Amino acid sequence: MTEAVFRDDAYLRECAANVLSADARGIVLDRTVFYPTGGGQPGDTGEIRLADGGRVAIVDTVKGEGPDQILHIPAPGSALPEAGAAVVAAIDWERRHRHMRMHTCMHLLCAVVPGAVTGGQVGAERSRLDFDVPGEALDKGVLTEKLNALIAADHPVEPRWITDAEMAERPELVRTMSVKPPAGHGRVRLLDIAGVDLQPCGGTHVRRTGEIGRVEVAKIENKGRQNRRVVIAFA
Repeated sequence: MTEAVFRDDAYLRECAANVLSADARGIVLDRTVFYPTGGGQPGDTGEIRLADGGRVAIVDTVKGEGPDQILHIPAPGSALPEAGAAVVAAIDWERRHRHMRMHTCMHLLCAVVPGAVTGGQVGAERSRLDFDVPGEALDKGVLTEKLNALIAADHPVEPRWITDAEMAERPELVRTMSVKPPAGHGRVRLLDIAGVDLQPCGGTHVRRTGEIGRVEVAKIENKGRQNRRVVIAFA
């Protein structure tokens, strides 16, 4: 029901759209640049601008009913636009761009830490990934150095698609044990960091690793016999 414009171009900050519905659940548009919460990445915030100059603050974005509906959650007490209204959907770009940089860096972290990913969360300041690493001692300094080397190498980052059948034949592409890639829609979106990492991901990302900027491994926590939580932050 909603065209996910951000999937084709994560750098678009706004787009023209029409209101399909607006009620207590949220506002549904026919197309949007707002990314809905999913895969550990928070939903976008921003505003919906009305033709009469009014603005509706959007405090969160989530998935609605079915795989193609996206709900824009307005600030409490907001006056809702009418169905059919022409609007402009505009995200908080600074926040989104930090999420893009962080999310791509988390893929680099997957490339330098052995073991499956058991959980994770993208943040605008700090992010974390949990790894199943039995018997492995992780060193903050070593991981920080490896991450920044991959960032400085300025590898290209590109999304691409494979069919459900191809995905089923390549189970080794799935690094995250807690989140399975969506299947049953005919194709699966991969994020390809050339020569570094390739795995299913529907999030928003930067075009090159150099855009991430310098980072540091801020903390490594022991969350169980085999579970290690690695927290990264912008340096």
